[in-house]
Amino acid sequence: MGTPPWAVPCGQGRRRRRENLKLESRQAGVLLHPTSLPGPFDSGDLGHDAYRFVEFLQHAGFQAWQTLPLGPVHADRSPYQTLSAHAGNPLLISLHWLLDQGWLARLPAPAGPVNDAVRFKALKQARIGFEQLASAEWQRRYAGFVASVGDWLEDYALFIAIRNHRHGEFWVEWPTPLRERDLAALRQARTELADAVEQVRFEQFLFHTQWQELKQYAADHGVELIGDMPIFVAHDSADVWTRPKLFALQPDGHAESVAGVPPDYFSATGQRWGNPHYNWPAMEKERFQWWLRRMESQLGLFNWVRIDHFRGFESYWSIPAESETAINGVWALAPGEKLLRRLKRSFPVLPLIAEDLGIITPEVEALRDKFDLPGMKILQFAFDSDADNPYLPHNHLPNCVVYTGTHDNNTTLGWYQSLRSDQQQRVLTYLGHPGETMPWPLIRAALASVANLVIVPMQDLLALDGNHRMNVPGTTEDNWLWRFDWSQQPAGLDKQLAELNRIYGRCPSS
Repeated sequence: MGTPPWAVPCGQGRRRRRENLKLESRQAGVLLHPTSLPGPFDSGDLGHDAYRFVEFLQHAGFQAWQTLPLGPVHADRSPYQTLSAHAGNPLLISLHWLLDQGWLARLPAPAGPVNDAVRFKALKQARIGFEQLASAEWQRRYAGFVASVGDWLEDYALFIAIRNHRHGEFWVEWPTPLRERDLAALRQARTELADAVEQVRFEQFLFHTQWQELKQYAADHGVELIGDMPIFVAHDSADVWTRPKLFALQPDGHAESVAGVPPDYFSATGQRWGNPHYNWPAMEKERFQWWLRRMESQLGLFNWVRIDHFRGFESYWSIPAESETAINGVWALAPGEKLLRRLKRSFPVLPLIAEDLGIITPEVEALRDKFDLPGMKILQFAFDSDADNPYLPHNHLPNCVVYTGTHDNNTTLGWYQSLRSDQQQRVLTYLGHPGETMPWPLIRAALASVANLVIVPMQDLLALDGNHRMNVPGTTEDNWLWRFDWSQQPAGLDKQLAELNRIYGRCPSS
């Protein structure tokens, strides 16, 4: 006689394969970017602490780990403005993993900050070790990786090699032959920068190998990975340099119009993000092949993918490139339905989550619902109007994802502390005057929701205040740097969370 489902310890069940787009069962997960993991260096990575975090998730009854985008970042470290839509951030490569493989003789000295330059120096040393010591099997795996992703890797590797050689210069400012991808100029650059190009290939092999090992470890522990795909790509990226005709650019490479959002309650001038808009007619003429390849890359990394700024598939705020603010933009229609139909034909199981926050029209909701995509509900947005507020738990639907807050929000404790006393009282009244202190009442409200998926930021599980935000939208200083430490985890937190997940029916079924 088998063990009844209710007797299976929380976090030890197996999940069914999803055969449709909708979230199928009640589950919960945690939002944490790998850079926020603990570790001895200046940024978290895919090393031992990532595996320990997976174990924490399993023990606490969570079935999902949501990250921010994993691409290589610019100097501001924003994961939403990356140098490639396909490549991984080499700063996430675990140096301990390289030491374990025997390709790196020693780790950087622990004294002093281990900054980006030190990490890249270690990666160069690891490549020498790999070329000298790697087995034939590893060499075969490397060659296979390079061949399998050559359609994006070769252009990306050359782009990074040239960009580094030119000290990080924006590609629009490169000499005309390189900017316009003259074949002779590209051949010369590949020859002169051959070693740098090979280094980038090697780093991408390391990142993708380490990520796939971590993904398998997560799967073995009943944890699925949820990624995040910005709808737009950075202007200074290999993607725009390689395929400029797919973007709204002037002949010299500068943008004709840029992305952002219009003025609203939060900003009188709106937000000017600066990404070039897509040349949608050109993409449609190619039957959206660029998007198909991008989605293939993301679904190779994650079990689910959140589309950041989903509303841009229906219409987008187009700002003249010369405008310093977003005030003078206009709404322009996008072929979102055609694109999603094309994606659905190529990926019959299309596990997407629509980030449907901000100015959402009935047309955007109709597009989301036509493809059965779960939207998002943010509890921190729930208490500033009346009972019809769609973010209040009594208005949730099963096919949605509930968050206490996101990477752009304050922590829940910080949010609550920032409210006036009458606003705090309104929150407490709705929640039934709980005896627990924040953020636990809001975490309970999320877990109790009818929504089939709940995601809680790690800061909230650790009950951290507003000093532990990941990002403050509209600012450029001190973002994307937050990290936690295992010492911040109270004793028995995993058991407490496992009990909550069990109470609210979010444990994995056998």
